[in-house]
Amino acid sequence: MAIELKVPEVGESITEVEIGDWLKKKGEAVRKDEAVVTLESEKATVELPAPESGTISEVLKKKGEVAKVGEVIALMEKDGAKSADGSKSAVAKAPEKSTESKPGRAAAAKTAEPRVMPAAERALAERGLKAGEVEATGPGGRLLKEDVERTAERPKVEPAILSGAPATGGAASRVSADGRQEEVVPMSRLRRTVAERLVAAQHSAALLTTFNEIDMRQVSELRKEHGEAFQKRYQVKLGFMSFFVKACIDGLKQFPALNAEIRGTDVVYHNYFDIGVAIGSGKGLVVPVLRNAERMSFAEIERTIGELAQRAKDNKLKVEELQGGTFTISNGGVYGSLLSTPIVNPPQSGVLGMHAIQDRPVARAGNVVIRPMMYVALTYDHRLVDGREAVSFLKRVKEAIETPTRMLMEV
Repeated sequence: MAIELKVPEVGESITEVEIGDWLKKKGEAVRKDEAVVTLESEKATVELPAPESGTISEVLKKKGEVAKVGEVIALMEKDGAKSADGSKSAVAKAPEKSTESKPGRAAAAKTAEPRVMPAAERALAERGLKAGEVEATGPGGRLLKEDVERTAERPKVEPAILSGAPATGGAASRVSADGRQEEVVPMSRLRRTVAERLVAAQHSAALLTTFNEIDMRQVSELRKEHGEAFQKRYQVKLGFMSFFVKACIDGLKQFPALNAEIRGTDVVYHNYFDIGVAIGSGKGLVVPVLRNAERMSFAEIERTIGELAQRAKDNKLKVEELQGGTFTISNGGVYGSLLSTPIVNPPQSGVLGMHAIQDRPVARAGNVVIRPMMYVALTYDHRLVDGREAVSFLKRVKEAIETPTRMLMEV
């Protein structure tokens, strides 16, 4: 009896998924618990493991198609299983191909090829064309130089899609109106959801951004002084993100509206700090959450972010790791961004944008000195957060980073 591969429950309120890459093809053997296919929801990409060892006998859903939770997307045969006719499973037969004579097929293909005249052959080479792309009009089906020139001069606007079958991964090759190549790739479900949420945030929230700059000298010197001992003890590097997580928590305690959300006609203030950290992955930007970050040490923050980043690259983040979050930090500086306006991740009311560190001249005690400076940006929902609170929060983050010992003293 065939084993059914069904779409599992992948998260609360998720009723359907999009089929991602098939890691195993029809006819391939698979071990128990080995990943067979990736499933993309609006929140995460998960892998579907094989419930038993066996062979993929049928793939019912192709990449890019949508399947509902509980729907069968593939069939498997157990190792050594027999099909209904008593023979080995149809999978074992799949590799066997028709015994049709290869020479016969070759001859048919050969007769379909036109006879290329020498001048036409040179013209094909000069214009990068193949004989099969040119209509032969010469006597006896001969391909003439004039045929090649006529085809080369013709605007390539007739075909919208060059091949009837889409390319690998659901992409399709297209030719634009002016004859240049294009590739059309369907948006992943995760990317579509991100797009919808960001547009919804722009439409439903009153977003405003305020800026400041931070002198990173103190933190840089701390990392330089204690970084080696920190890594030796905790097996993780001391990065900037742990300082900013701690600084943001310090600021959120002072200005709780930025750690709140609007729910209907109520304001919900969170007495905990679940900090989302934006991470780039192969599927786009994802925001896993540091739960109860106020209870985490610097080492725990750095270690957790590192683990989440690696799982994001491997597309192995769990759905629950992406849910919730009361405030978000996004570091565009790792990509070289000098200044940007981040977008709030609803229903949150604030997001902090970090940027690249640059040595810049600044005034200190009446003197011009060179310091490592970073621009920071806070985008907030003005329906809930007043400008005074937003500016004061960002100033508090600035003070905490510039004098990191105050975070330990909580002053």
